[in-house]
Amino acid sequence: MNDRRLAVEAWESLFRAQHELFADLGRDFTDAPLQQGEYDVLLTVTRAPGMTARLRDITRFMLVSQPSVSRLVDRMVARGYVTKCPDPDDGRGSLVRATEAGARAFREVARVHAAHIAARMSALTEDELTQLRELTTKLRTAGTPAG
Repeated sequence: MNDRRLAVEAWESLFRAQHELFADLGRDFTDAPLQQGEYDVLLTVTRAPGMTARLRDITRFMLVSQPSVSRLVDRMVARGYVTKCPDPDDGRGSLVRATEAGARAFREVARVHAAHIAARMSALTEDELTQLRELTTKLRTAGTPAG
């Protein structure tokens, strides 16, 4: 078992870094054609084969509830960024596909956002970035300890 105090200090540092980075990088969406939530949806959808993803997969990658994601996707349909149709493999599910307008808006925002992410992360070496990725993956995939 790790030292509890060190574990709490490490968690607080990670939490504060994430919060500050998120706030800083969130400014990329102030005057952008997409809101941050829309960007997150399109990030998942545009990376999927055929720029089509199951709604449940989009929800799994976002940090909000399924009803909130469904409402967001419905607003994006109305804005012309995605289409939504029933999933033929899951009668209760839906497929979300990026439209050309959605993919174009995503690329426009992604260029700026990725540049800002890279600039902010430039405080770390490539080895440190690799280590950070490995450590955060380990934290995300570790089971919840008993007790």
